[in-house]
Amino acid sequence: MSERMALTGNDSAAYALKQINPDVVAAYPITPQTELMHKFAAYVADGDVKTEFVTVESEHSAMSAVVGASLAGARTCTATSANGLALMWEILYIAASCRCPIVMPVINRALSGPINIHCDHSDTMGARDAGWIQLYSENCQEAYDNTIQAVRIAEHPDVRLPVMVCLDGFILSHTLESLETSDDQTVQNFIGEFERPDNLLNVDHAETFGAFALQNYYFEFKKQQADAMVNAVAVVQGIGSEYGTLTGRPYDLLEPYRCDDADVVLVGLGSTMGTAKQAADDLREEEGLKCGVLKVRCFRPFPGEQLCQALKDVPMVGVMDRAISFGLGGPLFHEVRSARYDAAGPMMNFIYGLGGRDLSLDDAGEVFRTLARAGESGRAEPTVSYVGVRE
Repeated sequence: MSERMALTGNDSAAYALKQINPDVVAAYPITPQTELMHKFAAYVADGDVKTEFVTVESEHSAMSAVVGASLAGARTCTATSANGLALMWEILYIAASCRCPIVMPVINRALSGPINIHCDHSDTMGARDAGWIQLYSENCQEAYDNTIQAVRIAEHPDVRLPVMVCLDGFILSHTLESLETSDDQTVQNFIGEFERPDNLLNVDHAETFGAFALQNYYFEFKKQQADAMVNAVAVVQGIGSEYGTLTGRPYDLLEPYRCDDADVVLVGLGSTMGTAKQAADDLREEEGLKCGVLKVRCFRPFPGEQLCQALKDVPMVGVMDRAISFGLGGPLFHEVRSARYDAAGPMMNFIYGLGGRDLSLDDAGEVFRTLARAGESGRAEPTVSYVGVRE
């Protein structure tokens, strides 16, 4: 059974966590994530879940607690934003290296300084090589759906890696939207029971956790993580398809929108892709400009092969980044350009929305027009442009 509900992005993720009913959740408040864990704490207080809720003194402690609980065989979750994610940095790597299938909604927020509490993707993009799978959400429905799927992805025996479910701070976290939710039993049946095959509390089969590894073994551990991330490509696709059969909402690594006949396509992730889709519709209708959008749902593992296939016939490609790799441009742009190294055609990079600055329909429309002009001239200059920034 399904039910239509009005929920914010924070409440959508919290409601998904309630239905998942994890064994252990450890959390620390940080804007704009705070309301997510406030809501989940209410579920705990009301007896709606059996979760052991651990209030800790910092995000570093929160991640440490869920790592320990995961190694002891518990299904574990937490949540954070921006500076809180940065404070977890050391333990992010440990969680992935210990193959802990932790699920963590991350409410995207700009990193200091200067201090800013609004959305960009500098926090999760900074953690892109920590060994975590990353799923990005366009709306509250996807925040809910991605959180549920993340459990299955993380715990899959071919993967066993932690998953970040990313949603844009305030733009989604505090926006009320209508979405379809499944009933508790349907979610429980979908995710199944969790049994960690290696468990530090299993005294009958003693194993080593958090070992000290020098040149003799460290490289092999990293190769195993890399192999698991490669395996995750098919797992994310398979679970997304299965979820679609269950709910009528299938998911893949990418979501193309009006790309089949497009002369220009914008690639990006997060809530702004909704704005880009509307701008593409408007320009097709009003100016006859054949625009398309390619939304990247799964940034880690990066779907390079699938992306190249989706863009193989597109004359002009632009990439929208809500983060900067200083001195280089945007991180998504460089991943896309690297994947398309052998593909013909120029590309352009557009940096936008840092610190929560809005991208308007007019802004998105002008990006499409810039791409069209570059396609006509055959020159993509400058390679990196900044949208909506004051000179």
